Amino acid sequence: MKKTLLFTTFFTLCLTFALEVFSQSLVGRWDFAESMDGSEYIPRDEGSLGIAADKLVLLGGRGEVETSVFDLKDRVWLVKPKPPLEMHHFQAVSYNDKLYILGALTGNYPNEVPIPNVYIYNPMDDSWTKGAEIPENRRRGAAGASLYKDKIYLICGITNGHTDGHVAWMDEFDPETGKWTVLADAPRVRDHFNATAVDDQLFVLGGRKSMAPDHSFEKTIEEVDVFDFNKQEWYSLPEGIPTMRAGTSTVALGKYVVTVGGESAFSETAHIETEAYDTRKNKWIKMVSLIEGRHGMGAAVYKNKIYVAGGNGYRGDGLPIETMEVFTLKI
Repeated sequence: MKKTLLFTTFFTLCLTFALEVFSQSLVGRWDFAESMDGSEYIPRDEGSLGIAADKLVLLGGRGEVETSVFDLKDRVWLVKPKPPLEMHHFQAVSYNDKLYILGALTGNYPNEVPIPNVYIYNPMDDSWTKGAEIPENRRRGAAGASLYKDKIYLICGITNGHTDGHVAWMDEFDPETGKWTVLADAPRVRDHFNATAVDDQLFVLGGRKSMAPDHSFEKTIEEVDVFDFNKQEWYSLPEGIPTMRAGTSTVALGKYVVTVGGESAFSETAHIETEAYDTRKNKWIKMVSLIEGRHGMGAAVYKNKIYVAGGNGYRGDGLPIETMEVFTLKI
């Protein structure tokens, strides 16, 4: 019994040490994540990727696309029901093993319209539910969204597709009650970006000020804006994102804010850059690049691994990418 207890204690200490090493370093590699049976997801761009109930869920995208679900235990892609309507340009948020979609657009370029309701996907029974109505004067798409202490925060976005109506709005949504609360505006407008929370800070980075049909790709934003939940106020980092781009995906990996891919005026192909902000040392780190550049994809973290799926390999429009990549930390 004592030997078992000692072994258990030793194992726990080793595991704790290993996790701490993981959190201190972002050395690793990207690999293609293959299924066990050769199944593949349905390609799409401008959708999102989320984690719910030990499943990777690739959902939405331009056109009416079926939902693709990757069972992380069986490692098989399954085809699931389409959303109730076309939805694209959003950041899915996981809450209570369901995925919440808010701040999405529907329709065709360049005058897409914001979807007026929250929609919820439940991977346990493959059901779609029409949720709370978004206040009419706060509707927009291509916005960032993130969970913090059981509330979903919707930040910035654009009210008129890719043309105009850029906003710096921030709203709090309670998924339990459907209540919306207006909070302080962000320091600047942006769209086509992701947001993510680390500890008590919400990081807003990447994106652009879309102005279709001209001058969209040149309007990328360098500054990183942060909302301090304790102080209930915004501030900006002294150093902006190293590679300015929009159409990125951003996740929290331990104490790091990791942003991948994107598109900009600097490259006809999508970006391969992966960059991380160390929230403890307040500095940027250049990570190993994606295998395939992509924008308008989704990214999600599961057991200290970053999964990236979907997206487009060229600036603007092109053929959607069919592969999924996974970033694995190296001790």
